[in-house]
Amino acid sequence: MKPQCITVHCSATITALDVGVSAIRDWHLDKGWSDIGYHFVIRRSGLVEKGRPLTRSGAHVKGHNKNNVGICLVGGLGKDHKPECNYTQEQFTALRELITELCGQYGIRRENIVGHRDWFPDINGDGVVDDEDWLKACPCFDVQQMLNEWESAA
Repeated sequence: MKPQCITVHCSATITALDVGVSAIRDWHLDKGWSDIGYHFVIRRSGLVEKGRPLTRSGAHVKGHNKNNVGICLVGGLGKDHKPECNYTQEQFTALRELITELCGQYGIRRENIVGHRDWFPDINGDGVVDDEDWLKACPCFDVQQMLNEWESAA
């Protein structure tokens, strides 16, 4: 695999459930997959765990896995089990460092860094993507806005 894009995901778990690669791999194996679908998992502490090797295509965006690095942030659900951007500062710091490293190593362009939801916008087909239009909430925040904030802070 030659990484050309990065997709940010969430584990869709509540904050009290700090799962890692092992647990997510088990969930994915239970679905009949050959391995964990993500290449990296970032735990609540900011610890980055390696999942599927980068030499193999992921299984994290149906129809868009070729040359696509999958990064999963643990969390994404509130106590009410609804989507919520509830990641720790340590996770965002680790995400920034990992994205910076991957972009430097593989020449991934900024516009090719997206959230899972960004692969499936505008479900009503009117050409405008608003809050009611997302087929998926994952990762529960706007990745491009996050990148803009990182650039502004630099």
